Amino acid sequence: MRMPFGKYQGHLLIQLPEHYLVWYRQKGFPPGKLGEQLQLILELKVNGLEGLIYPLIKK
Repeated sequence: MRMPFGKYQGHLLIQLPEHYLVWYRQKGFPPGKLGEQLQLILELKVNGLEGLIYPLIKK
């Protein structure tokens, strides 16, 4: 999924910088599926697991 709005509009969620995701956690994630996915991406990044996602991305 791509970020639908904001500074990083059009970027894949996995490509969002960690500091941006932490800011969202402090502000409050958006409701719905996007918010759930942003939370998941943050957990992956914090735990150093984002490398698991890159092979799944179609080039």
